[in-house]
Amino acid sequence: MAVTKKPAPAPKKHCRTVTKTVKGKKKRVRVCTTKAPVKKKPLTTVKPAPTFVLAPEVPAKVPPAPQLPPSSVTPVDPTPPDPTPPDPTPPDPGPDTPQLVTSPLTAAQAERLLWRAGFGPRPGQVAAFTGRDPAEAIQALTRPGSVSFSGAAGTDDNGFAFQPTINWGHDHCAWLDRMVRCDQPMIERIALIFHDWFGVSRGEVEPYWILPHIQMYRDQGFGSFDQLLKNVAKDPAMLLFLNGIENTKNNPNENFAREVMELFTLGAERNAYTETDIRELAKALTGWRATWDTNAGDWRNFRFDPTRHVNGNKTIFGQTDNFSWDDGVGVKDVFPLLLNHPLHASFFCTKMWSYFVPVPPDSATLANLTGIYLAHNREIRPVIEAILQHPQCLNGPKMVIPPVVQAAGILRATGGRLRTDNWAWVGDMAGQRLFWPPNVSGWDDQRWLDTSKLRGRWYQAVYALDHNYLDPWSGPSYDPNETAQAALTSALEFVGNPTITEEARAALLAFSNGIEALAVNSWQKSPYKAMRQNALRMLILTSPDRNVC
Repeated sequence: MAVTKKPAPAPKKHCRTVTKTVKGKKKRVRVCTTKAPVKKKPLTTVKPAPTFVLAPEVPAKVPPAPQLPPSSVTPVDPTPPDPTPPDPTPPDPGPDTPQLVTSPLTAAQAERLLWRAGFGPRPGQVAAFTGRDPAEAIQALTRPGSVSFSGAAGTDDNGFAFQPTINWGHDHCAWLDRMVRCDQPMIERIALIFHDWFGVSRGEVEPYWILPHIQMYRDQGFGSFDQLLKNVAKDPAMLLFLNGIENTKNNPNENFAREVMELFTLGAERNAYTETDIRELAKALTGWRATWDTNAGDWRNFRFDPTRHVNGNKTIFGQTDNFSWDDGVGVKDVFPLLLNHPLHASFFCTKMWSYFVPVPPDSATLANLTGIYLAHNREIRPVIEAILQHPQCLNGPKMVIPPVVQAAGILRATGGRLRTDNWAWVGDMAGQRLFWPPNVSGWDDQRWLDTSKLRGRWYQAVYALDHNYLDPWSGPSYDPNETAQAALTSALEFVGNPTITEEARAALLAFSNGIEALAVNSWQKSPYKAMRQNALRMLILTSPDRNVC
């Protein structure tokens, strides 16, 4: 059968009225063409596309704040604070501010503290912290000494050491291994917090630069936020991730300027800044460049180039000066404008609070924290210590444990170690693969327990218990006379005797008793009891109680 081709449709005409000059006189005439007119797009700041978009552009951690009318943003004095060191004693909290927890730690408080200020307890640690003075116990975590690592280092499936700059997934595994074996876990926890705060991703930055970027948080994460912010801004990983080396006087790039206000220092939708402030800050932060190394296939030799910098006055928050990266002859450091802004301290304290407490601070608590932050010249450690000793942290509502914290905690509790690089894709499945935050705002901690992530948490428990699996058929004979209660007690001891609710304990005991009815023949008793022990360990580690703290 012959196929008849349809004739091509006539091209669509596009007509418009224009003004033309004909014999010296202007006339309005109709001009038609078959070419569609090109629509001009408005100029916008283009952000780097994230590898995985799992969270909204504005994170849930952005704090609320008193709203200021757009026309009344208070100009900020760019003069740095008085260099005189403050009184190390925190300011008087006042009669309306909730007092800190001062009574000796209970076992439940000790367990929670070890989860929130680290990666959960090792065997015996809860008992060691129980009864201690809260301030002293917290300072033992937040004022670490020399760092050491216990146990054998983690390995991949072939028994080789992790190579984070070379092999897929080894960056995640190597850092998780540090979390498991570190005797100063708060160092790794603060690095994880700032990895989320300044969400730099491997999608744009190679390991050569992102690994020292994380080390910077370990080294500086308890110190001055002023210095940390400036070092982050000039760090090669951040310069690559938010297009700092593309921010030049001839073509200012606003990416970092926008995010440093919105996500890092002031917060969105608080009337803290205007689009003009962003554009002017971008000009102040011009000038960095790097050289592409063909052999390495990466950027090298990051440096400031004055010929690429916008020299001259910029007006930011109502202040006009020749703002730049640092104070110098004829130039003024721009970062104090951000950090002396009246909305910065409340942003910092509320965001830091959100990493340790799942509900927002009340106004009195926030006022107390901002007072501590400012009195200590924006030092990070005093704020964290005040948060950790607050009743809302030690006694308040439970908090969902981040996936990577759960993974490290299971291994610490069971005395396990990493023996496979599958931990990387399992972490991804659970919703938190290290070095790969979904975008610059970090991970969305409102989605840790959605239905797409629970399977990954289950697998983290599977891999943690893999080398302690009791083979019911070819392994050593298991006690055939073990009672249901003894089995539950043994399983709880194996996973570190975590706190579980009475409802969970009753459900686990009912399951344990149910196995008794299944093992009716003598040959079944030993293998069935071994399988019951495996199941109880898994059920405890993946129970609702062990996904929150």
